[in-house]
Amino acid sequence: MTTWVVIRKLMLRYFSESRWYTIVLFALAYGFLAWILLYLAGEHALTDNIDFIYWMAVTASTVGYGDLSPQSSAGKLIVALFIIPVGLSIFAMVVGRIAAWVSYHWKRGLLGMKPVHVEQHILVIGWNEKKTLLLLDLLLKERDALADKPAIVLCVKADIQNPLPDRIDFVKVDSFNRDEDMDRAHIAKARTILIDNPQDDVTLTTALYCNKRNPDAHKVAYFTDDTLVGLLQQHCPKVECTPSVAVEMLAKAAFDPGSSILHHDLISVDEGQAQFSSDIPQRVTALPFEVVFTNMKKHYDAILIGYAPKGIYQNLVLNPANAEELNGTDRIFYIAERRLNNIDWQVLGAR
Repeated sequence: MTTWVVIRKLMLRYFSESRWYTIVLFALAYGFLAWILLYLAGEHALTDNIDFIYWMAVTASTVGYGDLSPQSSAGKLIVALFIIPVGLSIFAMVVGRIAAWVSYHWKRGLLGMKPVHVEQHILVIGWNEKKTLLLLDLLLKERDALADKPAIVLCVKADIQNPLPDRIDFVKVDSFNRDEDMDRAHIAKARTILIDNPQDDVTLTTALYCNKRNPDAHKVAYFTDDTLVGLLQQHCPKVECTPSVAVEMLAKAAFDPGSSILHHDLISVDEGQAQFSSDIPQRVTALPFEVVFTNMKKHYDAILIGYAPKGIYQNLVLNPANAEELNGTDRIFYIAERRLNNIDWQVLGAR
């Protein structure tokens, strides 16, 4: 093994463990020494300001366009024995460091180790494999119909990688109830929080924590055991709970054939008619339900099916009387082919 190979290995070992400022200082020292040696060798064409920087870059990176080159014997020896081998080592070291840095941060993001930098996002907490993947797919389809298209963040404890790295953000935590973990998911700035865990007790404690950290967000929790729904709503009445309705669907379909298909179509956004909702602007007052119902069908080919007074979902009114009035901050529910983003409320109130 030659002396140069030994020296090069020692240099690579040292600089692979060094910090960026050490590499920069070494590169500057290398460039300064190269300029001195070339100047002393009489290679003034190579040491001329911008030409020197350009020539050093193409030479050290082995690109070698050939438009500039040493003319004297001393200059050629300096290039062959010092500038090319040392420059190539520095160039390889810098490129390797950059590639390692990019790979490191990409992998951290894929594994959910980095904090997300989003606001007014949809935060999905929990992992149920195929069920969660279906949920994410539906959320992405629903988001496509929105004007602002909020970011979607998946927060899990499971040992997985980001299932949709090109479409959603991903955070892996040790606990759904620890501030330093959930801050990485920016829980305090989330617009909507969806909680669905395999264990209902984890869903319950997570919902309580989320209500404390972000009381203004719209929160939805899914429970397999209906008995926990009342317990949670005693402490957090604004949390929307969605218990399992599989048994109810079986019973309904037994006496009203086709009911299960009907309900599936209403909550699916893949094709055909689906159920949507929209907030009535605060400035709107006293719109008779009968008038709005007629105008929604006439102008938007949509069917108004109910409303939540003041946006309180627990007080949802389905198929209200014609004389009932809709007002600002109420939330209406309707069936349509697609979400209505720009509703003209003046037209809906016209008699």
